[in-house]
Amino acid sequence: MLLRTVFTLKRSVNLGFLLVMRRSVSVSSIAAIDVAAKDGELRVFVVAGEVSGDTIGSRLMASMRKLSPFPVHFAGVGGSMMSDQGLKSLFPMEDIAVMGIWELLPHLNKFRVKLKETAQAALLFRPHVVVTVDSKGFSFRLLKQLRAKYSQQGLVSPPHFHYVAPSFWAWKGGEARLKGLSEFVDHVLCILPFEAEVCKLNGLAATFVGHPILEDVLELNLGKNNVENGWKVQGSSDKFQSKHEISSGATIISLLPGSRLQEVNRMLPIFFSAMKLLKDCFSELIMVIHVAPNKHVEDYINRVVHKCPIPVILIPGGSPHMKYYALSASKVALCTSGTVAVEMQLAQLPCVVAYRAHVLTEWLIRYKAKVPYISLPNILLDSSVIPEALFQACTPTKLASLLMDLIENEALREEQIVAAEKVIELLRPSERTICNPSPEELEPMLPDHTPSMIAAFTVLYSSRT
Repeated sequence: MLLRTVFTLKRSVNLGFLLVMRRSVSVSSIAAIDVAAKDGELRVFVVAGEVSGDTIGSRLMASMRKLSPFPVHFAGVGGSMMSDQGLKSLFPMEDIAVMGIWELLPHLNKFRVKLKETAQAALLFRPHVVVTVDSKGFSFRLLKQLRAKYSQQGLVSPPHFHYVAPSFWAWKGGEARLKGLSEFVDHVLCILPFEAEVCKLNGLAATFVGHPILEDVLELNLGKNNVENGWKVQGSSDKFQSKHEISSGATIISLLPGSRLQEVNRMLPIFFSAMKLLKDCFSELIMVIHVAPNKHVEDYINRVVHKCPIPVILIPGGSPHMKYYALSASKVALCTSGTVAVEMQLAQLPCVVAYRAHVLTEWLIRYKAKVPYISLPNILLDSSVIPEALFQACTPTKLASLLMDLIENEALREEQIVAAEKVIELLRPSERTICNPSPEELEPMLPDHTPSMIAAFTVLYSSRT
């Protein structure tokens, strides 16, 4: 397949992440850090619209502070983790966390209001650089508006970076749309190994920085030295079971229903029904629900959790140690498609991926999608190693059957564990050939090569010539 060919090509190319950015009369050709030097401070306008973006954004912010020789000031939109890094969000991030086309319609007016509010705030802030994180529906509209407003006022636009490339490779005609992005996106920070080369072939500057989820290992295992024996988060099942007084004979299943209210509202009832079907198959069955750090999601789960007749343990969002302890104690996981499928690779926990959406959104996906899988590990490996139950096939009976197969069949479990190591290896940033500045200049500035540090360095210095 095309994807496999692209992966092979990408693995043979060293990453050079100081790329020449697209030049335009309306776009500054000077590195953000050089412009900031004139003001004695660095102003960064950053926007994230969902939980995974909040995590990525917070790590990027922390890394920019480490690399910048000047005080850094942030403004924009984000969640609790970005708030911990000093961002005072213009409004709750959940206001723009809407997934799907038809699902967006009821929120369209609020979406437009928030878009206008964000663009105005960006102009008033006078940023040296603008960074949007994922959430392409909101992010690209914002960047397009900002570029137009700067042009109308005869001002030089700050460089626009977008962190997490749109999944152009998943959709028919997706690659062709990359050319249009160069009108308002100056550089894409890619998290998948094949994306940067394809972006560059379509005239869009891009850098493969590695997948942000890898930093979970470094943070939770306390540094690089602890990943020499494999990229696996070291959880403690004994501590988890002891804390929650769970017997050694219990079967624990982790449920990860999503991070947006719309998807949790749709998926959790299906998950509950599947668990009810499994209840009598085990002497002691316990559900662990991983709750995203989204106030709307938290409130919803707290309202409905009592409806399931199976013992439940809630793991609050924003508690990575508790999350991976729970995963290490779990036999399998049931996940809504998304970043969590990659987290299962870090935990080396066999899982089933499920997905439902509005019927018209599902129809559009069937019509437009050009890859046969929805979960990233399967896409990367071009294999159905992780069972997927999608659309009309996502029924409680189907999910219960797939979970039982994983629990009872050791060969299936081992296949996922072996595949997880391959997935993580693909998501790591490759060795880089650094042209400017020289390696001697770089080392003091870039103390480690985590995805967020590479991304931060690219944002600050990449337009140097």
